Amino acid sequence: METLHHIVVVGGGAGGLELVTSLGDKLGRKQKARISLVDAGLTHVWKPLLHEVASGSLDANANEINYRAHARKHHYEFQLGRMSGLDRANKHIIIAPFRDEDGQEVVPERRLQYDTLVIAVGSTANDFGTPGAQEHCLFLDSLKQARRFHNLMLNAFLRKNHEALQGQPHTLNISIIGAGATGVELAAELRLASRELPIYGMNHLKSSDVSISVIEAADRILPALPGRLSSAATRELERQKVQVLTGQPVSEVRNDRLIMKDGTELPSEMTIWAAGIKAPPFLAELDGLETNRGNQLIVEQTLRTTKDPDIFAFGDCAACPQPDSDRPVPPRAQAAHQQADTLFKTLCHRLEGKEAVPFVYNDHGSLINFSKYTTVGNLMGNLSGRSMYIEGKVARLFYVSLYRMHQVALHGFLRTGVIWLMDKISRAMHPRLKLH
Repeated sequence: METLHHIVVVGGGAGGLELVTSLGDKLGRKQKARISLVDAGLTHVWKPLLHEVASGSLDANANEINYRAHARKHHYEFQLGRMSGLDRANKHIIIAPFRDEDGQEVVPERRLQYDTLVIAVGSTANDFGTPGAQEHCLFLDSLKQARRFHNLMLNAFLRKNHEALQGQPHTLNISIIGAGATGVELAAELRLASRELPIYGMNHLKSSDVSISVIEAADRILPALPGRLSSAATRELERQKVQVLTGQPVSEVRNDRLIMKDGTELPSEMTIWAAGIKAPPFLAELDGLETNRGNQLIVEQTLRTTKDPDIFAFGDCAACPQPDSDRPVPPRAQAAHQQADTLFKTLCHRLEGKEAVPFVYNDHGSLINFSKYTTVGNLMGNLSGRSMYIEGKVARLFYVSLYRMHQVALHGFLRTGVIWLMDKISRAMHPRLKLH
């Protein structure tokens, strides 16, 4: 194994895990290359589902993938740890010490040699330096954060249910800062939770006692998507009794309220930040690799970094140019999926001495899911270039298929079919909402 070309992928998100799966099945299985995945966690959950984990409508335990088990089946190695540095001269990545929950060091700092390095570490929330955001906001960047949110939500509902039983004021104010896809979908999931929890014993708290607000600095929600989609989403949120506040930048977050730019205050006992993303800060200090203001690694159209021909980057952490556009590829799950496919071809070509494959992004449209209520979206026509607006059951079918496509990339068609059947059985046997 030591003589094989070593491809190291850092980051086991949607794109990174799909890439090592394909490389392991094609190159690792045939001993044509050594494939390694490095990630700070032990399990993978598709990031677009974290808001469902947070609200309790999805059980992460039934939907997470253990990296070690997956690595064994798909012929790659897994290294637990967080990348903290890079030594380009010696072709080593530096992996920070791994510590347990008590802060005790389990594994010391170590180095991992590579011949080809791929960085796919995703993104984190960007609070734009808003005072109080780090101290008082909840974030949904990781499975750990989603689970923490879920526990805090259940405790808040329980507390308010008790206050209602005692005849005390018991309104629960929840605010979501940022009305992109995550913020909008989370609002719908929280409204569902407010209607489902009374069924399971919290019957002194009514859905109307839970005030949910979505706050967006732009003049409409979903500002990056077509106006028709934004209007449909606004109507659906209002139908679900979610307050939509647009053109309202938040200037400060406090423990129990938000302060708007115009000085108005909004009560908020639970505040979720979903207003923007940025690449992890450590990327800006990786041994001279070029980054932009958002810490993204600047790459060529082939996804190769501008300063090192042996290092590639893709997904949310990379700024990849698009032909005939002054904007980089947008940080979306479908972009990471497409980039993983392109980079797989490039890395296979690289071992054969062939040229890299340029990446061309194809926007297939956008879908916004409002929990069990409805789904709206637009699909891009490959031939006409025009978008088609869809909603309801048809849109929901397309939305669900996105996750199933991700599962197919990781497990194949047969195993995905078995997983789908098991999901159906699980939903029939368990409560509609995760209650712990």
